[in-house]
Amino acid sequence: MNILILGGKRFLGIALVEALLQAGHTPTLFNRGLTNPDLFPKVKTLTGDRDGALNALKRRKWDAVIDTSGYIPRIVKQSAEFLSGRCELYAFISSVSVYQDFRRPDITEDYPLAQLDDPEDEDHTGDAYGALKALCEYEIQQSFDGDVLVFRPGLIVGPNDPTDRFTYWPWRVSLGGKVLAPAPPSANLQFIDVRDLADFIINKVEAKTKGVFNVTGPKKPATFGSLLVSCREAALSDANFIWAEEEFLLNEDVTPWTDLPLWVPLSDPTFAGFYNINITKALKAGLAFRPLSQTVSDTLIWLKTRPGSRKLKVGIDISRETELLIKYQKQKPD
Repeated sequence: MNILILGGKRFLGIALVEALLQAGHTPTLFNRGLTNPDLFPKVKTLTGDRDGALNALKRRKWDAVIDTSGYIPRIVKQSAEFLSGRCELYAFISSVSVYQDFRRPDITEDYPLAQLDDPEDEDHTGDAYGALKALCEYEIQQSFDGDVLVFRPGLIVGPNDPTDRFTYWPWRVSLGGKVLAPAPPSANLQFIDVRDLADFIINKVEAKTKGVFNVTGPKKPATFGSLLVSCREAALSDANFIWAEEEFLLNEDVTPWTDLPLWVPLSDPTFAGFYNINITKALKAGLAFRPLSQTVSDTLIWLKTRPGSRKLKVGIDISRETELLIKYQKQKPD
């Protein structure tokens, strides 16, 4: 298949191109040429801008387009309109953030979507992210003359992750010693390896599937404890996990999701369904997962290829972590 990718030089885009090439397909990339410009030198790249500069896509046709970089509804609308008649299928990478809230577990694809408070808001880096993604889905449905396929992934993890949210834990555990972790170790987590997501997307594009899929994992619930044990085993580390209660962490102004990545306080009812997304539809459609140990190991291997001076974007400072560990253990000695 000839497949156009809007983006293609970051994280999921990289995994998609690699998987497409391995499967014998012919990808074409369309982007501004600013991110990783030397990546995939043998793959045809068309240079332009999604916001008003789509001329490089003229007089060309593809079997499908995979949109990995759509965040602003009016810009996505331009792509959907322009590619009508040039592609048979439009696959859009959305997010579980499109749902209006996470107050209940077992959220399925028909759960109500978020609405934008301010119609003029285009700040997709803030609170409007989910509502903007929901509007992007709507614009494609309205503007693209062809089949539409929507993927709503949860947290995407693995090699080339630009957010460092998952990466923090393999890195921190690899250092060994006492590691501050949010109790309880039995708390559920949901995430998907970027390569598993890419494989599922390509599989559904090949099958010319229509519809919407929640795409996260694993099939059997992961826990914070199982993640950190996998990190310790992969790194051959002597890490000792100190599971601090969320009351202590919150009282000490430890920020969920940022200071301790992936942590969502169980006491917050607004996130009851955050790690309880229903993926039954995707599982029935063939979604499969590699072992957690492989994701952790490959993330560590990739991390070693990054420049040594590059600091992780998230995670608590080691000195601050040490202070908290001392304080916590004084309250709750071993």
